[in-house]
Amino acid sequence: MQQRQARVAVIGAGPSGLYAAAALLASGEPVGVDVLDRLPAPYGLVRYGVAPDHVKMKSVIRVLQKPFDPADVEFLGGVRVGDGGVPLDVVRQHFHAVVHATGSSVDRALGVPGEDLAGSMGSGAFVSWYCGHPDHTTVKPLLDHPGAAVVGAGNVALDVARVLAKTADEMAETDVPDAVLDVLRASAVRDIHVLIRRGPQHIRFTPAELRQIGELANADVLVHDDGLLAAGVEEPEDRRHRQMLEMMGEWAAGEPTGKPRRIHLRFLRSPVRIVGADGRVTGVVVERNAIVDGRVVGTGEQETLDVGLVVRAIGYDAEPIPGLPFDAATGTVPNVGGRVVRDGEPVPGAYVTGWIKRGPTGVIGTNKSDAVETVAALLEDLPGLPDPAHPDSADFRATLRAYGLRPVDWTAWLRLDAEEVRRGGLRGAERVKVAELAEMLDAAHGATTG
Repeated sequence: MQQRQARVAVIGAGPSGLYAAAALLASGEPVGVDVLDRLPAPYGLVRYGVAPDHVKMKSVIRVLQKPFDPADVEFLGGVRVGDGGVPLDVVRQHFHAVVHATGSSVDRALGVPGEDLAGSMGSGAFVSWYCGHPDHTTVKPLLDHPGAAVVGAGNVALDVARVLAKTADEMAETDVPDAVLDVLRASAVRDIHVLIRRGPQHIRFTPAELRQIGELANADVLVHDDGLLAAGVEEPEDRRHRQMLEMMGEWAAGEPTGKPRRIHLRFLRSPVRIVGADGRVTGVVVERNAIVDGRVVGTGEQETLDVGLVVRAIGYDAEPIPGLPFDAATGTVPNVGGRVVRDGEPVPGAYVTGWIKRGPTGVIGTNKSDAVETVAALLEDLPGLPDPAHPDSADFRATLRAYGLRPVDWTAWLRLDAEEVRRGGLRGAERVKVAELAEMLDAAHGATTG
């Protein structure tokens, strides 16, 4: 007996969603896949979370775009599912199954006084701003003060510090929007303080990220570790961690070379209060820590750093998906192997992958095995899933029109892509992102662009 043609919607066109689409295609099962995203451009975190100067990391786009053969996978950008768009239960009427791959985009708070002052912001907002995310074009980072603080011990903290330390001419070679470049060009920032609550032996950087700040033409790296590296910390088993300790040991022993900017790695330091005047940040009070029985303990010794910007890079949380259960403690949709569960029972036809499934952990490649697991569960369930009320793809397009949505298909995205490449040519870069949503849609749908 001939198998039915199943229809699956993947909500989210970032790495997790596109790996899921690829896994569905690779299964050999008769499955039609629509990839929906609320933005007109695909690639999610690769486009809007990877630092503009990480060209090699962005090359994964060549892998992510492979499913978009129009005969196999449809891209429908500019389609919001949920509030302000098409309701999830309406989407479900058109598909046998829906895979949610919407990620985690809410900046975690420090929970210290003064966090609501102008000049205090999350790394998600700051990174999205310099990466040209249309939701963050109105972000105005306060870069008019010589000091800035970045809170965190991961690669995102280093990305933020590195972008603040680079010259505008260096950033002009990347895809940052022109409006972002103008702000960076006017930056008064000279000292970037990276606040790390534990010691150098506990950092979560990667050697490549750490090495990059040591190779900056415009900034020296200064290590403030209370002499730990000089005294000799216990050698970690991990080879990459040993490499990082060696790098930082050399920086700690060296002298500044007089470069215009400085990145200060301040270990065993935690912000306890952000201070301000006239509603904006003027400093951050930092407490010295000690490690006692493996735990971070404040010593009570404090100092105030003279900064006008505080960026917290301490992780992300997800927003609940209307119509699905949500675990606020983990920031995930409860699931077993990617199957959404409510009160311990699977929700028929509902699946998750990526950060909304496992939390904001891992690297881009982690999403591949994660998606494979979810798709395996979906395919196992597929024979028992009921047919949707409106399985024809033309019906779904009509439904989107009824909700006032004009999707950006793959051909339209390629027009936007070409416009960004054109703008890049004018600036001597590979591309320059179009960030304003209206301009993105004009370029995608063939309107005249400037």
